[in-house]
Amino acid sequence: MQARLSSLAQGISTLVAALILIAAAGLYYAQSVKASESIPQAAPALKVEVVELQPVEIRTWSRFAGRLTPVESAQIKPLVSGTLQQVLFQEGQRVNKGDPLFVIDPRPHQAEEQRARAQVATARSRAALARDEFVRAQKLLNDQLISQSIFDAAQSAHQVAQAEVLAAESALQRAQLNLEYAHISAPISGRIGRAELTVGNVVEAGPNAPVLATLVADERFYAEFNVNEQTYLQSVRTLQQQQDMPVEMTLGDGSGKVYQGRIHAFDNRLDISSGTIRARAIFDNTDGLLTAGMYADLQLGSATTTSALLIPERALGTNQNKKFVYVVDDNNTVQYREVRLGGHYQSHRVVEDGLSSGERVAVNSLAHLRPNATVNPVPVTTFDNQVAAH
Repeated sequence: MQARLSSLAQGISTLVAALILIAAAGLYYAQSVKASESIPQAAPALKVEVVELQPVEIRTWSRFAGRLTPVESAQIKPLVSGTLQQVLFQEGQRVNKGDPLFVIDPRPHQAEEQRARAQVATARSRAALARDEFVRAQKLLNDQLISQSIFDAAQSAHQVAQAEVLAAESALQRAQLNLEYAHISAPISGRIGRAELTVGNVVEAGPNAPVLATLVADERFYAEFNVNEQTYLQSVRTLQQQQDMPVEMTLGDGSGKVYQGRIHAFDNRLDISSGTIRARAIFDNTDGLLTAGMYADLQLGSATTTSALLIPERALGTNQNKKFVYVVDDNNTVQYREVRLGGHYQSHRVVEDGLSSGERVAVNSLAHLRPNATVNPVPVTTFDNQVAAH
């Protein structure tokens, strides 16, 4: 009986131990599940767009401000005096070379031309008579019927008569010119301004002659701007290439239209007060919108192309007065890199120092990037190498 009780007690102890183990295992499992739920999962790597730097052939550009000036212009002034009789154009009208503009009362000049013509006829008649007298005197002298002095007088009268003919003909030409000047025509083709004097005004010729109107050629225009000494030296190392230097121009209307031109000439001296030299570019007025005096934003291109690394402007960060980029290395790790930049080029900057060909540069999410962070790079194309030499 005692042995049975002892066996029963031992079984109960084993059962209790088993139940305790089961409970402990359940508690451990519950705690393990709770602990695993509280541990944060590792965040995926940030997806970053990158561009691989490759050298491209570009033309370097420098930006300047300038003004448009006419290739040709003329101030219309009277060459003869008289009463202004007709104005034959409208303000702002486009006229061609030779078109009539003004008429100064031609009647006084017509009368002067007729008088001069009559004087020519008189002088020629006298010259004919003097010639006949000279011929007769020559014959009589040969026959020794007149003295040498009488012959000399006839010869002198003949020469004077010929000179009077030349003087009369010169006066006729002058009168004909004055009659022609009474009809004022356009010396060049272009757009004419307002008439400064109206019909009925008396105008005077000479140094103080008034300006009747101003005529500006509008087929082509100069854009004049000042180039600094450094840009001038870099741009025109070879003077023979000046005509090959392209110039792009935009106006202040915000339309973005680009006019294509070329350098026409540089001035022959540097302005020592400003350290600049005057340059002239020439542009065709293809759409008829260009007008003298307009403000122009100009970009001067080099005569030849050069190889350069270009980086998108949106890839650049600023740290105080320094520019930097984030380079993604072969391990997809972000590296901070300071760079030295050159000029602007089609929403890109020229890299002068700090980067090498083949390196990958992040072009977005700069605010979320940190040095040594691991990212998921996504290659993008931000520049067309085929048009880089534009």
